[in-house]
Amino acid sequence: MAGAADTARAGAFAPLRQKVFAVLWAATVIGNIGTFVRDVASSWLVTDLSAAPAAVALIQAASTFPIFLLAIPAGVLSDILDRRKFLIAIQLILASASLCLLALSATGLQTVTSLVAFTFVGGIGAALMAPTWQAIVPELVTRADVKGAIALNSLGINISRAIGPALGGALLASFGAAVTYGVDVISYVFVVSALLWWRRKAADEDALSERFFGAFRAGLRYARSSRELHVVLVRAAVFFAFSSAVWALLPLVARNLLGGTAGFYGILLGAVGAGAIGGAFLMPLLRTRLDVDGLMLLAAIAAALVMAALSLAPPQWVAVLLLLVLGAGWITALTTLNGTAQSVLPNWVRGRSLAIYLTVFNGAMTAGSLAWGTIAEALGIATTLLVAAIGLVVAGLLFHRLRLPKGEADLVPSNHWPEPLTADPVDHDRGPVLITVEYRIEDADRAAFLDALHRFSAERRRDGAYGWGVTEDAADPKIFLEWFFVESWAEHLRQHRRISKADADLQEDVRRYHKGEEPPRVRHLLAAGRH
Repeated sequence: MAGAADTARAGAFAPLRQKVFAVLWAATVIGNIGTFVRDVASSWLVTDLSAAPAAVALIQAASTFPIFLLAIPAGVLSDILDRRKFLIAIQLILASASLCLLALSATGLQTVTSLVAFTFVGGIGAALMAPTWQAIVPELVTRADVKGAIALNSLGINISRAIGPALGGALLASFGAAVTYGVDVISYVFVVSALLWWRRKAADEDALSERFFGAFRAGLRYARSSRELHVVLVRAAVFFAFSSAVWALLPLVARNLLGGTAGFYGILLGAVGAGAIGGAFLMPLLRTRLDVDGLMLLAAIAAALVMAALSLAPPQWVAVLLLLVLGAGWITALTTLNGTAQSVLPNWVRGRSLAIYLTVFNGAMTAGSLAWGTIAEALGIATTLLVAAIGLVVAGLLFHRLRLPKGEADLVPSNHWPEPLTADPVDHDRGPVLITVEYRIEDADRAAFLDALHRFSAERRRDGAYGWGVTEDAADPKIFLEWFFVESWAEHLRQHRRISKADADLQEDVRRYHKGEEPPRVRHLLAAGRH
């Protein structure tokens, strides 16, 4: 057993043996520590400038709202731009924002407005950066190490969460806001240096490369037609909307309910990170006892108990222990939802769909932060935490019935569609394209065929179709014509690349009802223009 455990540990850290990944991973940990240092300074500084709960909650909202707005465009940009140069540009923008915060604090000109404004800029940077960091992982490690690299990235974030807030609180208490922001500025030097050192291989030219607006529409079409993704998004929105209360109000909990200082606030946030690290190590054991729905219910109950206990203004040492529990519950929910989302997404749309997930996550956090801040103005901090705790438990029990997908489908491209036959070469931007498939179906199979075809229609829409239907021949009721529109010839060729092995199985379920001597006849009809 010990040997197996050692092997598992070695496998978990195997990606760090690859030099490029190790350097960028270490730089990212340092950069995230700087970000947490900055966020602690801003969250605490706003309590000095305004005692209103709504103002404090506005800082949380300003950090998450840009991600709600920009995550999807950022996911598209991560697919069409040079990711290394894109990340360097983002880091320089974020460093400039922190320099402005440093200057304002050093000169005594800092205000709630300036804090919110530059926190918003930081949120923009986070929105642009998150999908891109996720997208570069397969470039840095071998295919076998991708999952391990993703897990190490999550571990790195929580290491930063454990160190950064405590460091930020100590710096703020000892040296003031200007020095604290200065440490964040220095952290960007490490990240930019690592990105400059990385010699990224230039992408190969591809005639079917997507452009921004086309890729944007394709991502939205996929998300609109994927019921499995819908379930993940709903479960995420409900959990984060209620649990956002503790994040929005934590600075006031630390100061007003618990009588703490900036250093104590940093310790609380550090406890969340430490709890998340502990929770990450517990996850393999929990997965052997609970399915994904059980894990989400456990996370909701843990977060609700923490909020309820904090509303009682416990001793500070008890509050630190409670935040350890919150961190474990938080990482359980995050990894469960993110892992489920990853398992139901094919590679071609992974970045864009994960960006939609980030949009829902941060939208729920933003709306929740604003709502709980407003409620706290009317009811007080303690009562608001108790209301949020009760709401989270009730919502967790109700939505437990909406089961998360298992994510067991084989989403590797099947490449089984033949190249379409054309009389002459077709321009890639020509469209729209109408594709028809003609089937001959016996009367006894009619109902089963139509049921299978409607199930397969979701695949058509996910992979690029913007209209779909099925008609029958008035002269021969055994003839059925499936049709769907695609916006361009290039987009249809991309459909050939996108169809997965799981989709191929659905297609075979449809075709087995076809009784013709030849396979179903496929036609490609192009929009006719005047010559």
